Amino acid sequence: MDFLVLFLFYLASVLMGLVLICVCSKSHSLKGLARGGAQIFSCIIPERLQRAVHGLLHYLFHTRNHTFIVLHLVLQGMVYTEYTWEVFGYCQELEFSLYYLLLPYLLLVVNLFSFTLTCVTNPGIITKANELLFLHVYEFDEVMFPKNVRCSTCDLRKPARSKHCSVCNWCVHRFDHHCVWVNNCIGAWNIRYFLIYLLTLTASAATVAIVSTAFLVHLVVMSDLYQETYIDDLGHLHVMDTVFLIQCEHFIHPTGNSCMYWDYSWASSQCCLCSVCHIWTQYLFLTFPRIVFMLGFVVVLSFLLGGYLCFALYLAATNQTTNEWYRGDWAWCQRCPLVAWPPSAEPQVHQNIHSHGLRSNLQEIFLPAFPCHERKKQE
Repeated sequence: MDFLVLFLFYLASVLMGLVLICVCSKSHSLKGLARGGAQIFSCIIPERLQRAVHGLLHYLFHTRNHTFIVLHLVLQGMVYTEYTWEVFGYCQELEFSLYYLLLPYLLLVVNLFSFTLTCVTNPGIITKANELLFLHVYEFDEVMFPKNVRCSTCDLRKPARSKHCSVCNWCVHRFDHHCVWVNNCIGAWNIRYFLIYLLTLTASAATVAIVSTAFLVHLVVMSDLYQETYIDDLGHLHVMDTVFLIQCEHFIHPTGNSCMYWDYSWASSQCCLCSVCHIWTQYLFLTFPRIVFMLGFVVVLSFLLGGYLCFALYLAATNQTTNEWYRGDWAWCQRCPLVAWPPSAEPQVHQNIHSHGLRSNLQEIFLPAFPCHERKKQE
């Protein structure tokens, strides 16, 4: 199994794993299956190791810390260091357009700026001073967000679309989710910075991948591999085609020299199937291993970030939050523990009452309303 097949298998495994996580998070039966598997593993793994792993996971994902911020900056620094050290210099020698080569740096500046704003901006923390103001921002739907519900931790009345973050230990207005990569909650007042951060991060990863791929393809075109030849069954010499697959058989020439014999016969079962891409991948991997590894990383990252970006844009266009989308499962809403249904009444189904068209939804995200505490106090 060659490097290209391993890479494609890894990419497919990661994508399938994310799909399964999303499906399991919305399916109660799969949740029970996952809990059963965890119980089985708990019987096998030593208890001391379980406590250590549980403590580490609790620290990483359930407490505020800067671990993922540091990891984010280190990974981003490594990618741009490799891009600057090798890809940028080689592309300049090959007379690539300087505008395309500088585009990743422009995206990096915007990304770091929006990343910083997402980290430090108040997401919309609800306090006793602004509690009454937030209660009148959104309408209560009486299904997912009923009236007169108090937060058991903050002892504040919960405005519609708010939620208490167990990591930050405060209630957030229009709570979306807690992001470990920015060590902050994503709420009404920093969701716009988060979307810009996610968009520029996806674009920078895709741009680096495109420029690196263009460099490697240009290198292959200029190399001798593009002009390789093969011999068919009749002994005729042909130029290697880059479209269709060919078959090859490695043998030892009677003179003792090792050579490669290209057999175009599809019926031969002793020949191993390979492609021109396989040969090019091996050549490039041996010649530029760091660039190929970086390319593989940013390609996987582009797919993952691109998928999440599409999901985030869908939520923004429909004026939903991640919290509302997760809790909006039909079966869950019919068993909502926040509402006491009368025995004869049919359970209500949650409907999105906050969506008022694409333009209004995007305006609400990028131009949010800020309660003016001082002006209210003066009045």
